[in-house]
Amino acid sequence: MLPATRYSPRLLDIGERIVLAALFSYMVWTFVQDWLEGGSIVTAILLVSEGAVLVFVLVRRFTDDVSFRPGDWALAFVGSSAPLLVHPAGTGANAMLTAFCAILMLAGLMVQLAAKLTLRRSFGAVAANRGVKVGGPYRLVRHPMYAGYLMTHIGFLLINPSAWNALAYSVCSLAQIGRILAEEKLLNADSKYREFVARVRYRLIPGVF
Repeated sequence: MLPATRYSPRLLDIGERIVLAALFSYMVWTFVQDWLEGGSIVTAILLVSEGAVLVFVLVRRFTDDVSFRPGDWALAFVGSSAPLLVHPAGTGANAMLTAFCAILMLAGLMVQLAAKLTLRRSFGAVAANRGVKVGGPYRLVRHPMYAGYLMTHIGFLLINPSAWNALAYSVCSLAQIGRILAEEKLLNADSKYREFVARVRYRLIPGVF
């Protein structure tokens, strides 16, 4: 367990923001190079998607009711950083596949933004209780933001298939599932969240998980 001093949550939170900002800067540099060489529209969509994550991390409110488990922080770091390490593969997909993937990614982006706007400054990466939100897409699944991430990741991977990208997104998906379970373990201490769980059955994909 990390030492639960009154300063620890804030220091850990600030450290997380700095790391994600640095990784996103690296991603922007990589993707801009691809865009200048004639990259696909999915490159721009992914940058907007991951940029939205960073913006909400930077403006979220601080909370002391956050997990101090090293495993939860590791899951948050891996889940947030792994998607920032993918690279455009430049395989020259046909127009139909590009259009399909762009639509899938835009739909995923809309789901993400709807979830983020519902959370507003309650958004976070590490398991924490920043207030229970039950409106918008949270009426459908308990973790719609992660569902949106999954859609954008699948769309990008179909256009940019590579062993590295597949590995990065596989690691990310496993970490996201771990984050979901960690978040629910912490939030289940809140009676409002238990009521929410009773109303919304599925975590990520309706009828599946």
